[in-house]
Amino acid sequence: MISKEIKGGALLSYATIFATNIVGIVLTPYIIKSLGASEYGLYTMIGAFVGYLTVLDFGINNSIIRFVAKYRAEKDKKGEENFLAVSFIIYAIISLTIIILGSIGYLYLDDLFGKTLTLEQLNKAKIMVVILIFNVAVTIPGGAFNAICMAYENFRLPKAINLVKYILRSILVVVILFYGGDSISLVIIDTVMNLIFIVAMAYLALYKLKVKIRYYTFEKTLAMSIFHYSVWVFVLALVNKLRWQFGQLVLGLNYETTIIAIYAVGITLGSYYGAFSSAISSLFLPKAMQMTVKSESPQVMTETFIKISRISTYILFFILGGFILVGRQFIHLWVGDTFREAYLFTVLIMIGLTFTLSQSFGNDLLQAKNKHRFRGIVILTATLLGVALGWYLSLSHGAIGLISSIVAFIFLERIVMWWYMNKELQINMLYYFKDFSGQLICFLVALVISYPLLGLVTTAGWLGLFCKIALFGAMYSCCMYQVMNRTEKRLVCDLIPASLKVRR
Repeated sequence: MISKEIKGGALLSYATIFATNIVGIVLTPYIIKSLGASEYGLYTMIGAFVGYLTVLDFGINNSIIRFVAKYRAEKDKKGEENFLAVSFIIYAIISLTIIILGSIGYLYLDDLFGKTLTLEQLNKAKIMVVILIFNVAVTIPGGAFNAICMAYENFRLPKAINLVKYILRSILVVVILFYGGDSISLVIIDTVMNLIFIVAMAYLALYKLKVKIRYYTFEKTLAMSIFHYSVWVFVLALVNKLRWQFGQLVLGLNYETTIIAIYAVGITLGSYYGAFSSAISSLFLPKAMQMTVKSESPQVMTETFIKISRISTYILFFILGGFILVGRQFIHLWVGDTFREAYLFTVLIMIGLTFTLSQSFGNDLLQAKNKHRFRGIVILTATLLGVALGWYLSLSHGAIGLISSIVAFIFLERIVMWWYMNKELQINMLYYFKDFSGQLICFLVALVISYPLLGLVTTAGWLGLFCKIALFGAMYSCCMYQVMNRTEKRLVCDLIPASLKVRR
């Protein structure tokens, strides 16, 4: 059974994602119009540049979820308190490192972007870098409090606070830009909202959950355990930055900021796709840790893996199919024909990520069993090769060459990981693919049937787009319902309000 906290956390996660995506859909063209495509490209490029400092979290947040969940399962309160104290000592060192490295990066801004940015853009870039360095140095240790709540399987209130944060942030963005704000103003808003969120999470963890952070002794074995676990989480975080943000820097060295803006729109839409899946998968790392501590059988792990994967796949296929069918029209209505190339970028990203996102619980199990080192090596190698080849291809084929190479190596990485999960976790991947094939066939059937039907919708504009999405949604639901098991059908029925159910 799925606990109320997980159900509530998942629902609030989707509420947050729905709100942020809808707000993002509304705000992005407003931001582009207010800033201009060129300054929007500058804003995303500098965000990508400083964003690399966030990987210096070294996966400590994931370590907190894993180890606190472990200490709670073992009822070792003293060990938990000491672990958290040691974690914050490490965080202090990380924040100092961020400030030092960020300052060095600041000194080289002229050398890196002096040829592609105007003097005014370069001055704005320097101000944004300073603010973002402070933001990252504070946000990384502040994230520990959210991780503590996750480890305590307290999902609902943090998710609710996060939802409020996004809503307030969106309102402030509209107001500030309306009164003539620029990209620097957006960076300031993000920094202030992050600080408020950290204070709220600290209050929840320390006063509501009554978590104690108490230093007893600096155990070398504990520090090494944190390091051995975190270093590969750090590698995975670095990979994420390389895949989705390094491209903006590569393009920034060779192309004008308008090209970067188009590429950024594709990456943004691709990130929305990943967010819908992670809303569920992010709630299950404590579950994976508990299964590991209890030494659950491979059969139980396989069944849980497939159960979570199927739920994620239903959501991912719906978004993927909808975007394939109406994505061009959506981008045209959303940000205009200037960004039409973003459609192909987005489709490639979505297809490339579908297997990875739907199987993310396997990654949680690898982390819980401390067997994610191999995945870190594989994904880092694949990403470095993909980015290197993409850089080369971008010189002659632009952004499409870059993203095609990255996606191709994502597929190669996933093939290797199927073998590894079968070997190390003893998850029956053949059973998984047999189960997955039914969903894939129904998805393709829904896609093929819907394509000609959407041509019957003659209404233009946003209304026509929503009609097409509704038509595809109805066809998709009918097809997928045929392969749902009893548990999934019951879950669907539970989501329907009692007042709408047919009484017998």
